[in-house]
Amino acid sequence: MTDAAAQPLSAVAPPLAGGSSSSQRWSDLAFLHWRVAASLVQPLLPPGLRPDEFDGSSWVGLIPFRLDRARVFGSPPVPYFGNFVEVNVRLYAVDAAGRRGVVFVSLEASRLAAVLAARALFSIPYVWSSTRVQREGDAYRYTARRHLARDVGCDILVTPSAVPVVGDPLADFLTARWGLFTARGGRTLFLPNEHPPWPLFEAQLQALDDTLLASAGFDGLVDRAPDSVLWSPGVTTRFGTPQAAG
Repeated sequence: MTDAAAQPLSAVAPPLAGGSSSSQRWSDLAFLHWRVAASLVQPLLPPGLRPDEFDGSSWVGLIPFRLDRARVFGSPPVPYFGNFVEVNVRLYAVDAAGRRGVVFVSLEASRLAAVLAARALFSIPYVWSSTRVQREGDAYRYTARRHLARDVGCDILVTPSAVPVVGDPLADFLTARWGLFTARGGRTLFLPNEHPPWPLFEAQLQALDDTLLASAGFDGLVDRAPDSVLWSPGVTTRFGTPQAAG
């Protein structure tokens, strides 16, 4: 059976089939992305997936943001454990059915209970870390440091601009992702999500001190500037139920 072509990119999410199981608010996001060869990405993907490519390249993202207002099955927002700063390293993949999604290599988070729950329920590779975001004038500084590996972490300083990014195919490729892939119990699963179109803005990377990318398998990547830097004030995201990847 031949794999299907990747589904068209869309800044608008398809509706969730079967309704929502949970939701989260993602705020103050920086999107840092580098071009990489697809051959570097393929070994890191769950079975049955292939690297998604744009303009002849696969891409690696370093994404810090604030997660809060987490709800499960219509509950009120989960206090404390549903509110933390996350920094993730992510890749982009396509399954045999042509669905495009994110593959997380690592996700730093400061709430140990959330880390353990995400690993146990969906095998999502969260890591317990000290994480923080703070304003410095017009800039946002994001920091992360792993509790059990203090040499692994990041310090990112980004200044968003007032220039909106609209109708940019690369920005859509990097941000309009309507699901994530994860491997669990020998199966590759697709967890769909939906949210309003991203409000995106051009941004400038002021400083970057990072070892998360090297720890994820991309040694030396931070020695060159990112190929894309974007920023968003955020969206509220709803998740569906896991499905078998195509």
